[in-house]
Amino acid sequence: MKTAEKKQNSSKLEDKKGMTKPKSDAASGLTELFEDGLKDIYWAEKALTKAIPKMAKNATSPELVDALNNHLTETLEQVNRLEQVFELIGQKATAKKCDAMAGLIEEGEGIIEETEIGVVRDAGIIAASQKIEHYEIATYGTLRQFAETLGLPEIASLLLLTLDEEKGADKKLTEVAVNAINLEAAQQD
Repeated sequence: MKTAEKKQNSSKLEDKKGMTKPKSDAASGLTELFEDGLKDIYWAEKALTKAIPKMAKNATSPELVDALNNHLTETLEQVNRLEQVFELIGQKATAKKCDAMAGLIEEGEGIIEETEIGVVRDAGIIAASQKIEHYEIATYGTLRQFAETLGLPEIASLLLLTLDEEKGADKKLTEVAVNAINLEAAQQD
């Protein structure tokens, strides 16, 4: 959409009460929205390569530590996969701060600080990790659908691989929680 058209459409919408005025660099089409989403999740995955090891160091359950370390390996591969996606769309891999992931990581750090070492902290780490996984599942599901809609089947396939890994990580965390940690943490009450 041309800049003049964008401004005209924007000013029409601004007349509505409560309508937020878009930034000057706001996405005007699905391609731009898709690219912004890629930049956002790229930042998120890179941030997780630092956050996951901190969680693993604070976990005491061997199963939880293994689940976190295995997902760290997947996360590093997901960063590489996103770099492939950027290459396929002819862009340099660029990260744009993901406020949602920054908040989820901060919340996870807070949970660690606010829990005693042991199964209660492990339960908190799982809770924080699953919030992160659910955010990633929503993001990759949306980006995969955008790629399909935009006629980018190779990119959609790459994003589906990551989506499946995120779902697998969430399932593993649930198993670790349900089979031991939550029950043991409940006995602390």
